[in-house]
Amino acid sequence: MKTVYLVACAAKKRSSELPAEELYCSDLFGKARAYVCRKVNTGDEWYILSANHGMLHPRKKIGPYNETLNHMRKPARLQWASRVMNELTKAVRSGDTIVFLAGQRYRDLLEPEVVALGCQIRIPMRGMPIGKQLQWLGYTERP
Repeated sequence: MKTVYLVACAAKKRSSELPAEELYCSDLFGKARAYVCRKVNTGDEWYILSANHGMLHPRKKIGPYNETLNHMRKPARLQWASRVMNELTKAVRSGDTIVFLAGQRYRDLLEPEVVALGCQIRIPMRGMPIGKQLQWLGYTERP
């Protein structure tokens, strides 16, 4: 069994095409990326949940865009979630663990589908305000 980390994209982006893990430049994304890179073991994976691109491999090159799930209407969010689940089902199996480092809007339509796949879900920062999330991600001696 493996662990797959799903990190939300960020509104703040660099101005040219880059690997996705380098494009997003907010403090929260940077700390989430660093946390995931510390935690990923052999066989584990991480992806970026992008409002525009769905589920992105961190090294996939993309250009800047201006889209967020926070401003999408429900039909567009449902379409986005379907796209992400199509991609996620290729990456996970029943029994795998999915760790969401993403806000409610990025999780709400995915959580029931992930459970239906037979995967375990962990949301370590559920309910934390941004400041507490930054603090939690920056704490490096967590098990």
